[in-house]
Amino acid sequence: MRVLFAGTPEVALPTLEALIASEHDVVGVLTRADARKGRGRALHPSPVATAAREAGLDLRTPTTLKGEAAADVRAWVHGLGADVAVVVAYGRLIPADLLDVPGHGWLNLHFSLLPAWRGAAPVQRAIIAGEEITGACVFRLEEGLDTGPVYGRITEAIGAGDTSGDLLERLARAGAPLVLDVLHSVEEGSARPEPQDDALATLAPMLSTADGEVRWDDPALTVDRRIRGVSPAPGAHTTYLGARFRLGPVTPVPDVTDLLPGQVRATKREVLVGTGGCAVRLGLVAPAGRSWMPADAWARGARPEAGTVLGTPPPANDDGEGMN
Repeated sequence: MRVLFAGTPEVALPTLEALIASEHDVVGVLTRADARKGRGRALHPSPVATAAREAGLDLRTPTTLKGEAAADVRAWVHGLGADVAVVVAYGRLIPADLLDVPGHGWLNLHFSLLPAWRGAAPVQRAIIAGEEITGACVFRLEEGLDTGPVYGRITEAIGAGDTSGDLLERLARAGAPLVLDVLHSVEEGSARPEPQDDALATLAPMLSTADGEVRWDDPALTVDRRIRGVSPAPGAHTTYLGARFRLGPVTPVPDVTDLLPGQVRATKREVLVGTGGCAVRLGLVAPAGRSWMPADAWARGARPEAGTVLGTPPPANDDGEGMN
């Protein structure tokens, strides 16, 4: 079939690469416009844009697909003659009047077992919620948020140490063959899409920086899940002496229960922090303005005083203002 592909980040690459290597013809690629990144704020293409250019594919990077500003790219979509569009983490809404332009519609690879976790952060929200099983679905886009009928699905266990980055990478690779299987069934006419039960839906809104703030009075397992769910982005953080202190995944330590929430106990070999239950052992940390390092190495240099508590409000300056 003639396939239009729409995607942006690295998790979209396995599916794009599988389509390029398949018998299907990738006739066009949509991705987000170049974004400013890094200290110099230079423009960088998306991973999908880079891969599409390397493969010599017809690429478009519109800032929108709506209205007169998108007239050229909309005309391009109409003129491709695509049989189907495949979407993986594109990051932009497809206008209602484009949803039926490919004969078989727009088929989206979504990283949850729909109708669970509809939205932008399904993997992250599943980990934070403490779920043990997730998966990926291919469904047809319609005007509702991730509400369309499901053509196929796979399941994946969530490991005790999985971060959202780990799990997304596995699902992205496992999802690529699923997309090809669905396209085969659509092409031969054997596809049997199943409607979703809206009564079972849960939502997975995009994460903000605030979602990464650790609440030390939560139980240790909740702290562990939150940190893994927001890693690598938007990232977990607390404060140390009033400055931001980034945190990598931690390990609950069930036999240490004598530390108050946020209280630090540092030894030569480990750094423990109290929670609303047992303590957790810190892994990698990044103090303000510094790179990632093992927590014990940080503690040997910082020498946190006995009774130090993470997450306390920053001290006030003489003029009453908080520290920068």
